[in-house]
Amino acid sequence: MTQIKRNAALVATSVVLLGLTAPLTTSASTATTSLRWAKCTGTGLDPRQECATVEVPMDYTHPGGRTIDVAISRIPAEDPAARRGALMLIPGGPGGSSLGDPSGKGQKLPQDVRDTHDLIGFAPRGLAPSTSVDCGLDHADLALSKLRPWPAPDGSVAENMLTAQRMADACARNGGELMRHIDTIAEARDLDRIRAALGERKLSAWGVSYGTYVGSVYSQLFPHRTDRIVLDSNDDPDPTRVARAWLAGHEQGVEDTFPEFAKWAAAPDNPDRLAGTAAEVRPLFLKLAARLDREPIPWPGANPEELNGNVLRQTLLDTLYSPSRFPALAKLILAAQSGTVPPAPAAPPEQVLQNVAAVGAATLCNDVAWPASAAEYQKGVDESRAKYPLTAGMPRNAMVCAAWPTPPKQAPVRITDRGPSNILLVQNERDVATPLAGALKLRRALGDRAVMVTLNSTGHDAYLAHGNACGDETVSRFLATGERPDADVHCG
Repeated sequence: MTQIKRNAALVATSVVLLGLTAPLTTSASTATTSLRWAKCTGTGLDPRQECATVEVPMDYTHPGGRTIDVAISRIPAEDPAARRGALMLIPGGPGGSSLGDPSGKGQKLPQDVRDTHDLIGFAPRGLAPSTSVDCGLDHADLALSKLRPWPAPDGSVAENMLTAQRMADACARNGGELMRHIDTIAEARDLDRIRAALGERKLSAWGVSYGTYVGSVYSQLFPHRTDRIVLDSNDDPDPTRVARAWLAGHEQGVEDTFPEFAKWAAAPDNPDRLAGTAAEVRPLFLKLAARLDREPIPWPGANPEELNGNVLRQTLLDTLYSPSRFPALAKLILAAQSGTVPPAPAAPPEQVLQNVAAVGAATLCNDVAWPASAAEYQKGVDESRAKYPLTAGMPRNAMVCAAWPTPPKQAPVRITDRGPSNILLVQNERDVATPLAGALKLRRALGDRAVMVTLNSTGHDAYLAHGNACGDETVSRFLATGERPDADVHCG
């Protein structure tokens, strides 16, 4: 499987006119004279997509020192005469890539956006085929039920603290110098180096999930370089917690979204029906998870090779990203109730998992310092388990960052209302990974710089993802014309 395909395997209102109406560069050809574009390697890509490499400083505090490569891709604007500039597709994660997105989700954009914008993807620093990193983690530690810090069935965090130390030691031993220079601020600065290499005075962007935080930081550091910024499925920008707040948000995200699964799972015409009423689905799930805590079911080929309570809880979390995943979870629950399991789910190649895990760990741990005290995590887990039993304390537990050997090089960026009013937030009401509560905090931080479109939709990713015509049309209009609602909008 090619690198692009592997990384891809891994989340009508009144308006005002904003921004310039003239193109931000004179032409596509003069915009890219410093880059050597060539056909991208890989299969399944649009034949128009081409790739290049941008050289950036490994350490921006020493810009004349060692450099690394960042791989980028593009499909040029389809109407060169109408070309406005570049639309940067900022991936989620951390650990996600948008290198294949000009050929993928970029082709879902309306024609007038594709006519006027080059679609630009990239593999963030550390992520292959950019200069890459790898922690050499134990195979067992690559399981999502380990990467996400699910506590022991009795709520103890002791094993999580040992896991954090083991993983942090592996990253320090195997990750190399680049591991210390992977963080959100560096990624934002890389984006500005890409902008300069493209020959653009300004960038438009569509950032999704973690990409909303990258887009926010870029807009804060380089406000004069931003054109039309769409932030989709938005992270809490709390500068004192950063990723700790994102992890904690899962407890509310699951509570917001689980009722939709429960209604679906109790529908009379559902061939995978779990219960007679929606109210029965929650206790059924909790009872099964507790039983699997005590009596795991062997699951050959999975990681771990058993279906235990935490694997079931992690599967629930994964499932709530999209209603299209509901049937697979229901089938797993029905099988487990009878003591069996379906075939083990397919996993990406281990080399890809190692790379993604390393980039994710470096970003989360280098952005902000995490507590090192087991007692502090235990207190949070105990409180969370009591209030949010579906997530069993995981959102407040210790990740690898609890044992990270080096402190952040700089304080996180505080997102403020200082800068041009050219940001549009789009957000589902029910989002397990980036819940509405966190998105509203970003909305407040940005003040008059932004307006927010809230969709009566379920799932992670909002724009062009769930068929909400009002939301899709509002965002498309902004990207194509610069027209943006006068005030926040709710799309039913």
